[in-house]
Amino acid sequence: MIERLRALPGFHPDLRAVALVAPTRTVSPRSLPVMRTLTRAIRGTDPDVYVFEPGVGVRYFRPRSTHVEPPGPALLWIHGGGYVFGRAAQDDALCRRFADTLGITVASVEYRPAPEHPYPAPLDDCRRAYDWLHHRPEIDSTRVAIGGASAGAGLAAALAFRTRDIGDASPVFQLLVYPMLDDRTADGPAHTRMWDARSNRFGWSSYLGTADPEIAVPARRTDLSGLPPAWIGVGTRDLFFEENRVYAERLRNAGVDCEFHIVDGAFHGFDSVASRSSVARGFFAEQCAALRAALSI
Repeated sequence: MIERLRALPGFHPDLRAVALVAPTRTVSPRSLPVMRTLTRAIRGTDPDVYVFEPGVGVRYFRPRSTHVEPPGPALLWIHGGGYVFGRAAQDDALCRRFADTLGITVASVEYRPAPEHPYPAPLDDCRRAYDWLHHRPEIDSTRVAIGGASAGAGLAAALAFRTRDIGDASPVFQLLVYPMLDDRTADGPAHTRMWDARSNRFGWSSYLGTADPEIAVPARRTDLSGLPPAWIGVGTRDLFFEENRVYAERLRNAGVDCEFHIVDGAFHGFDSVASRSSVARGFFAEQCAALRAALSI
């Protein structure tokens, strides 16, 4: 066992044991039905659930640990799954942690997945949830952040463009956790886990369908000015490390405040599969610190 761990150079010490068993590829056309079956089995906790129409709605978390006088700040959270699988309930524990740790309201979106519902359907669903949250009487509309992980963070980035482009009320902050931003990413660091180039091609082709990638893909957008401030966190063993680094640099060059947080030796989704590790707890603490500052908590 020790020799096998030593054969995994570059992984964070907290993650080497998990890296031994973590898959390189999470989803493919063949495995998609299996992954969807597994995620449908997730029960989650028991938040309030609001459904706008079949397949579109939110799971709603009010803070329990602190007394917050309304209206208060909120976070719209968007789950990951490569644009093709996953459901909001998979992040119930995380959303509850955000709500109770920060004393904020969290709404988690149940958007429709590709390829059955390609762009712009998932983004439209997120936009409807954002509008709903933004107009809730218990929410301070000037302190609404958006965020997500992986494809969910990609949708959050796209939602930031959507609100800016139409001149509507923009979120105050973007929390982008190893965001899936660029369909052109073909390779990355050696020894990645959980998401590889093949999964990435499948996820993006399913999501884009016949859409124009110059509009639908956040990293392909040429004008990044006027977007909300952002926090981007990613590990050095993540397929998305370089595309995230470049996007953070482009945001800064466009005059957008952006903190780029690097986790040395971490792979994609490490904080989900090793949530009790010290490195995952530190990663969550960094996200909370960014939200506290952005939401004036």
